[in-house]
Amino acid sequence: MTTNAEIVARQERVFTPALHIYHPVAIENGEGSWVTDREGKRYLDLATGIAVLNIGHNHPRVRQRVAHQLERFVHTGGIYYNDTSVEAAELLASVTPPGLDMVFFSNAGAEAVEGALKLARFVTGRQGIIAFSGAFHGRTLGAVSVTTSSARYRSRYQPLLPSVYHAPYPYCYRCPLGRRPESCSLDCFRALEEMLERLITPAEVAAILIEPVLGEGGYAPAPPEFLRRLRRLCDEHGILLIFDEVQSGMGRTGDWFAAQRYDVTPDVMTVAKGIASGFPLSAVVAKRRIMEQWPCGAHGTTFGGNPVACAAAIATMETIRDEGLLPRCRELGERAMVRLRGMGERHPLIGDVRGMGLMIGVELLEPDARPAGDACERLMAWCRERGLLIINCGPDRNVLRLVPPLTIGDDELEQALSIIDEGLGAVA
Repeated sequence: MTTNAEIVARQERVFTPALHIYHPVAIENGEGSWVTDREGKRYLDLATGIAVLNIGHNHPRVRQRVAHQLERFVHTGGIYYNDTSVEAAELLASVTPPGLDMVFFSNAGAEAVEGALKLARFVTGRQGIIAFSGAFHGRTLGAVSVTTSSARYRSRYQPLLPSVYHAPYPYCYRCPLGRRPESCSLDCFRALEEMLERLITPAEVAAILIEPVLGEGGYAPAPPEFLRRLRRLCDEHGILLIFDEVQSGMGRTGDWFAAQRYDVTPDVMTVAKGIASGFPLSAVVAKRRIMEQWPCGAHGTTFGGNPVACAAAIATMETIRDEGLLPRCRELGERAMVRLRGMGERHPLIGDVRGMGLMIGVELLEPDARPAGDACERLMAWCRERGLLIINCGPDRNVLRLVPPLTIGDDELEQALSIIDEGLGAVA
């Protein structure tokens, strides 16, 4: 059988090095919370395809629904209607925050962000877009224009989309304004207000785009009051509030969407990753009064809403609903956070543990409080050798991001946390 190293070597001959792969593992099979590589080694997967496989690898309900769709037809494009894509849209609209009830399907998170930005500019007739420092919204030109989680994503692609402005994200552990949680007065929101006084008037702003839980930038949930103030600001000035829930959606935070955990409803939401268990599907979901102003031909797609991907999405959403995975996610997330914070008392390498549901970030620091990116890489490699796959994030790549399947078993979660606990001591 072809080895991991041989697959890696073959890929390096035909794939551009621009494509980043976290681990030198070529998988042969995936089932539930586990993958098996080409050499027969099993790994417990706490990366889940970057928060995509929310109901685990190769779920039988997804297989069954997809197989049935494959027997009927595979593609419709913009030529014919089909019941599968309509059913997926209806089901998605039934689980989004109230009032977000019209859908545009596309293929990936970046496409959804592009669509949301186009929708906002078209409907409002305004040009300005406000995003936040540390955010990641995708790699396409419009999406990378609102992405600031790392300068390398933007390097050598200038000029980017014009009329884009960035306000400080309320990343409380590393407050951009030097505040501590106990003394926080949301000065970061005042910085946004100052932007609207000095750089661009509210009347020129089409949309404010934010990840309610910062993803690639460090797995940091925004303070609830910040999002509430953002909602009031947008209402006051006729600005569309867009939540990027590409990574935080589809049950990942313990509710269908982080917006519901915050009880703050945006005007527009982007959805991808966990929606279809690995099949390429994303969506812009918005209020009807907004979507109805986007006329036929103002936006389009060839592959978006593919019926096979939509079949996978139906099975994914039905599984989350029928198996009670939302309360299960909250329970497991709380249990994991308690265990990880206990590790923080014993391992000085841990600076902060934060998250929501099973979207958990563990920030690692050197003894002098510098970001411990090298130690994070060593820990990932150490865990991989012991059968656990985890990935990192943050501008300095020093944040472990733990995104196990919502279907992970109690024993599997405990096994993963025990490996991390041992690894923290080994690499410190």
